[in-house]
Amino acid sequence: MIMAALFVLGCFLQTVQGARADADALAWTPASPFRDELRDLGVAALIRDDAEATALASTDFGNVTVAPAAAVLYPSCPADIAALLRASCARSSPFPVSARGRGHSVRGQAAATDGVVVDMPSLGRLGGGSTASRLSVSVEGQYIDAGGEQLWVDVLHAALAHGLTPRSWTDYLHLTVGGTLSNAGISGQAFRYGPQISNVQELDVITGLGEMVTCSKGRNSDLFDAVLGGLGQFGVITRARIPLVPAPTRARWVRLLYTGAASLTGDQEQLIDVERANALSGLMDYVEGTVLADKGLIGSWRSPSPSSSSFCSEPDAAARVAKLAEEAGGVLYCLEGALYYGGTAGGEPDVEKRLETLLRELRYERGFASVHDVSYVEFLDRVRDGELKLRAAGQWDVPHPWLILFLPRSRVLDFAAGVFHGILRRGVTGAKGPILVYPMNRNRWDSDLSAVFPEEEEMFYTVGILRPAVSDGDLGRLEEQNDEILRFCEEARIRCVEYLSYYPDQAGWEKKHFGPAKWARFVERKRKYDPKAILSRGQRIFASSLA
Repeated sequence: MIMAALFVLGCFLQTVQGARADADALAWTPASPFRDELRDLGVAALIRDDAEATALASTDFGNVTVAPAAAVLYPSCPADIAALLRASCARSSPFPVSARGRGHSVRGQAAATDGVVVDMPSLGRLGGGSTASRLSVSVEGQYIDAGGEQLWVDVLHAALAHGLTPRSWTDYLHLTVGGTLSNAGISGQAFRYGPQISNVQELDVITGLGEMVTCSKGRNSDLFDAVLGGLGQFGVITRARIPLVPAPTRARWVRLLYTGAASLTGDQEQLIDVERANALSGLMDYVEGTVLADKGLIGSWRSPSPSSSSFCSEPDAAARVAKLAEEAGGVLYCLEGALYYGGTAGGEPDVEKRLETLLRELRYERGFASVHDVSYVEFLDRVRDGELKLRAAGQWDVPHPWLILFLPRSRVLDFAAGVFHGILRRGVTGAKGPILVYPMNRNRWDSDLSAVFPEEEEMFYTVGILRPAVSDGDLGRLEEQNDEILRFCEEARIRCVEYLSYYPDQAGWEKKHFGPAKWARFVERKRKYDPKAILSRGQRIFASSLA
């Protein structure tokens, strides 16, 4: 409690010291439609509605939709956000409000058409503070208090300064704490520890009513459960308390090629089966997989740097992989994972023993094993290197019509046959991007939280088709292909759940995403915490008041 109190006190002092200093820089112009209400609440000086500010807040990483915002709030403290929401609540026609971190949504989910977008990174940045001032580690309590606007990469470095680390990650660390916790936050460690939403001790939340509430499993638990995975519908996360554990220092980064989906998924399932002992269970700390339906490992932006222990470094590597792909019918699979060591995670002899067992027992194609020794940070932040490569090539700020699905374990091979070896092979678009496939343990997910996932089997699969639209015509072709994949699942009766979901209207959310029981609970919570449907209308779940 002391840490939380200091966290709030620091934020309050920043507000008092900083609001006047930033008033001139963030001047509210006369055309703004909500000026009078916000001036009375003391946050008008933190609003901009000029073209530069609103244009940035009207698009996102997906670059597929444009949702024009009326204004942008640059809060110096959570109280500014609460004031904005109370102002909206007080109107006969409330204006929409959405929190925006890095804008990494793909279909305008963080947009606020004709409303106000909250620029979350401004928390801690205004008022003379710094980004790091909203990160506070308790070594004794083994947790970190992180502002909702903080990047996970900064959380990592703050924790590592004390030899500690969070347990669960998202693959891309340059996302905000509040953003991933509003969805789920998934990666190759979720099989062991669950998604990021299963690794939170406490939250500070501002509800759609403008109320500032601290919640946890033991305090205001319904709000806590609602907000985690709640798609921004119930409140804005301004602080999260994340548990920490002793950190490893190194990682053996392993990549193994397979010629069939059955052998890959069979090995993955043994690796993540931590409940029943087998020769492979628990040997990897990070388990993912990739479908190589285009140019694959060699020379791609996801390739690690070549080393002497990698087939990637061999002169004829590209030719060997191409030949293997031809023999396999044009599609290869890659098991990607890591074995952590150093610190309390064990020494080098232990990791060598685990690696030896893996390379002996796994059913990959012999001669196609890539092993790299990297730091723990280098492995976790590996996607950043890929981002920099794409930025340099002018291929980052392009449309991203991504499709991410959760599939029941029993149907993943049917999906692979119909999609990886069927739809994706027939409908060649020219677009190249990662296609991920890896399993998770259902019992590591909390059914009381708002996130939706397949619950009928012990394991389910994440399939992420993450291709950018780089060339003319790519966007239309990729969207048509995504629709074809969803139709295939429906016709084959493969019950799939979309992650980073998008449906054009409420009916789609109710029938295709939630189902009757979860929808009823979701609506009940919405009516309780945001009855006027002010928050996150860009998700297109609620378009009008429930009051």
